Amino acid sequence: MGQPQLIEEPFRRNRSKKIRRSIPSVNKKVDAFTQVSEFQKEEVRRELLYSYVGLILKFGLFIVFATSLVNLGLASHQRVNRNLELSYLLEKESKKLHKLRLRFDEMFINGGEQSFFNEQDQWITPNSVRVIWR
Repeated sequence: MGQPQLIEEPFRRNRSKKIRRSIPSVNKKVDAFTQVSEFQKEEVRRELLYSYVGLILKFGLFIVFATSLVNLGLASHQRVNRNLELSYLLEKESKKLHKLRLRFDEMFINGGEQSFFNEQDQWITPNSVRVIWR
């Protein structure tokens, strides 16, 4: 067992030395060129990665801005609808108020009291006494 190991070890050493010796100095130049090309490829990959990251960030910002714009549009639409509804109700209540003011003013003109009592006849029974508080 000890001898085969000694035989294999020198064989491996010689073989690796032959490979090293058989590589000429031209391979060193090729290695330098391949290193430069690999470096350029890595730089291109990095630039492409940075471009993708930038594109993703821009797309994300675009989505945020678009959703903000949609939300702003919806909020504006709701406010306009509320404003229209409130203006309609204000107009309706203003008309009611105007009618009630006219009716109130009619009570203080000559004969206004009698017209008020004539309107209220259905509430007062014919044989009852009317009491007016002053």
